[in-house]
Amino acid sequence: MSAPSSRLLFDEPGPRARRRIRVATALSVLAGLVLVALALKQFADNGQMAADRWRPYGTWPMWRYLLEGLWSTLRAAAVSIAISAAAGVLLALGRVSPSRWLRVPSTAYIEIVRTVPVLLLVYIVLFALPRYGVDLPLFWKLVVPLSVSNAALFAEVFRAGIRSVERGQLEAGLALGLTRGRAMRTVVLPQAARRVLPSLVSQSAGLLKDTSLGYVVSYAELLYSGKVLANFNHLLIQTYLVIALVYLVINASLAKLARTLEARQRTRPSRAARPAAAAAEPDVAQP
Repeated sequence: MSAPSSRLLFDEPGPRARRRIRVATALSVLAGLVLVALALKQFADNGQMAADRWRPYGTWPMWRYLLEGLWSTLRAAAVSIAISAAAGVLLALGRVSPSRWLRVPSTAYIEIVRTVPVLLLVYIVLFALPRYGVDLPLFWKLVVPLSVSNAALFAEVFRAGIRSVERGQLEAGLALGLTRGRAMRTVVLPQAARRVLPSLVSQSAGLLKDTSLGYVVSYAELLYSGKVLANFNHLLIQTYLVIALVYLVINASLAKLARTLEARQRTRPSRAARPAAAAAEPDVAQP
């Protein structure tokens, strides 16, 4: 991957910008730690950090219930990601298509849906569609609005990847006798997907967090399960702190995966360039 194509969605920051980013990051982390310390002190002053209030979360039945909610969250997220990614590919191909009949509807869908809040789409599926005889199962009342919204976001990621692929790749496919559509599918799109893989992982992390809207439709995902649990054991703060920790671990893992994939993509060209550079060096006659 060339240097310009590695910067799909933003320009590479310079030395000063990187220094400012490091300073801002350090200050943000410090401010966050101070806020966490103040919150913990406030909880301790009100008896919320007492051992007996946390003891229930060391039992298996409590965690089994939360893990069931986590499984529902992951299942909804996985199905939404699969649908959003597939629809995003089609929308991205439609948006870069030379055909006006494909480009205009795809562009309209992406631009309109990106401005609509996901919560509004959830309300449409929950309240508006049943009036017209479309009453989806509980699982799909969450998955459909998530997929509709994130398809537009995935489409923009794929479009950035397609635009990053050198035009000569498409022209080479056409020169081999492939149709434009087949050249896009078999030559350009695989390269674009590899290049935007870190961005896709980051977008998937955002989609996973959006599954918390399942409480609106009473889908038993992690946050809704925590709400039911807190109403049962009256440990509101402890329950939501545990749930926040679970979300933190999952999203931190996805963020780490995205950084690993990005770093691997950056090192791959340099590794490939070494044999090429060695082969390009002229032979030196041995004495």
